[in-house]
Amino acid sequence: MADIIDNPDTGANAGPRTATLRDVAELARVSFVTVSRVLNHPEKVSEATARRVRAAIRKTGYVPNLLAGGLAMQRSRLVIAVIPTFAHRPFISTLTELGLALEKEGYQLLVCQSGYSADNEASLVESILMRRPDAIVLTTPLRSRTMRTLLQQRQIPVVETWQLQEAPVDAQVGFDHVAVGQAMGDYIARKGYRAVGLIWSADARAQLRRKGCTAALAEAGVTVVGTEIVPVPVSVRDGRQACARLLGARRKPDAFICSIDLLAHGALIEAQHRRIEVPRELGIMGFGDLDVAADLEPPLTTVRVDARKIGACAAAILLRRLVGAQAPAKGAATGAAGTDERSVDVGFAIVPRGTA
Repeated sequence: MADIIDNPDTGANAGPRTATLRDVAELARVSFVTVSRVLNHPEKVSEATARRVRAAIRKTGYVPNLLAGGLAMQRSRLVIAVIPTFAHRPFISTLTELGLALEKEGYQLLVCQSGYSADNEASLVESILMRRPDAIVLTTPLRSRTMRTLLQQRQIPVVETWQLQEAPVDAQVGFDHVAVGQAMGDYIARKGYRAVGLIWSADARAQLRRKGCTAALAEAGVTVVGTEIVPVPVSVRDGRQACARLLGARRKPDAFICSIDLLAHGALIEAQHRRIEVPRELGIMGFGDLDVAADLEPPLTTVRVDARKIGACAAAILLRRLVGAQAPAKGAATGAAGTDERSVDVGFAIVPRGTA
């Protein structure tokens, strides 16, 4: 909270007032323009002058009015990111990397939680735009065509993350979820499992992975003996309960493929509760490589996506746009085959461990 200084221009009973730009300038013995430059363009001011102005700001407790400055420059220096839930650790890793990169260039990151329902999508987008952000980062795709069109009309940088789409709003950083599912199915088939149970979350991206997974299993001649679809957000308990239902069916699976590590963790707990030997009697595979995956016993076989790289790439795209550099046209070469600045594929990797 800012310190309060007495107002010398009013009577003794007038009460306190907040510090002003004038107070800072007078204490630092510089002009208003110099104080403004220290706040907005410190590279244009000598280090000695900048230190003096910052010391005056601390001493007076002056708090710059970023809204007023943003109106004058048509910039808010605010980037708003939207995530479905704060409970999903990889999203937090992405936002941490994004926020650190933006902060170095003087931008602040504001995070909004949207949930998994599309019911409030229109009001959320409108609320975000009313705050006049300089850019928007989405961790889940917008379902509404109207809202996508609205963002395109506003012509501010938008980066969609954690998925690659044929027609992004603007730029995107992510990976191919269908290809991930195919790799999961291929891995389980190569390990010799022939009857697979699927424990899958109900969100759209997970269903893309399931599409790829079932196609790969069918091609390899592996039978899907049962599928449990779990509403989002999912939990370890959901995985355990789904595992119990599938193990209680007439034809029991010899492996589980799970849409996310939380569900796989639950399946492992249930298997161990039943004294089923993993991986000899039952294989288990997850997705996400959450922090706990490597510390389970046995360690969880999973798929790793570099969440921090997603944040770093999104920040790089935004900062190139925000500092005024024009993004290359779609398809322009950027030194990586098959990629351009508007669409970055971070890839993924199978992480073989003890459960499969």
